[in-house]
Amino acid sequence: MTDTRSTTLSRRGLLRAFAATAIVAAPTYSKAAGFLRGAGDIRRIQMYSGRTGESIETIYWIEGEYIKEALKEINYFMRDWRFNKTTNIDPRSIDIMAATHSLLETTEPYMMLSGYRTPKTNAMLRARSRRVAKNSLHMKGQAGDLRLKSRTVTQMARAAISCKAGGVGRYGRSNFVHMDSGPIRTWRG
Repeated sequence: MTDTRSTTLSRRGLLRAFAATAIVAAPTYSKAAGFLRGAGDIRRIQMYSGRTGESIETIYWIEGEYIKEALKEINYFMRDWRFNKTTNIDPRSIDIMAATHSLLETTEPYMMLSGYRTPKTNAMLRARSRRVAKNSLHMKGQAGDLRLKSRTVTQMARAAISCKAGGVGRYGRSNFVHMDSGPIRTWRG
């Protein structure tokens, strides 16, 4: 029996395939601000979740456009795992995370500790710790709490701060950095 299925390759599919093979050749940016303003042709994010055991490595932006399917994958990956609820993650937050990762010059994926939180999850965490904000940007899909084994909290925070976009919280005792697309500010938790 012969397989007669035909395959069609769209322009976007061709770009994705090219990007996946050319990612090693993608330029490295010394300044995250340029990266966030759209310099370069490809943006990618790679993370894993110790809570769910899932991982994601995706190119989410090519040639000045966000890839809708990749953003949907990121929305699902960064969901509130306690209630299996998703929201649209702010692409600016993803850009800040990706730019920070690029500045750190590592191939290690982020460990995501927290992405989107439902109000119920946020209230539960707030009852356990005074360090959880009542109106957390996690509830708006604008924040992520991230860790890297190969980099210190200070290194990660400095790279994120150099993006000059959003909030950066250092949580040294808990070994993670909070990054968000809210107003520019820094703090220590």
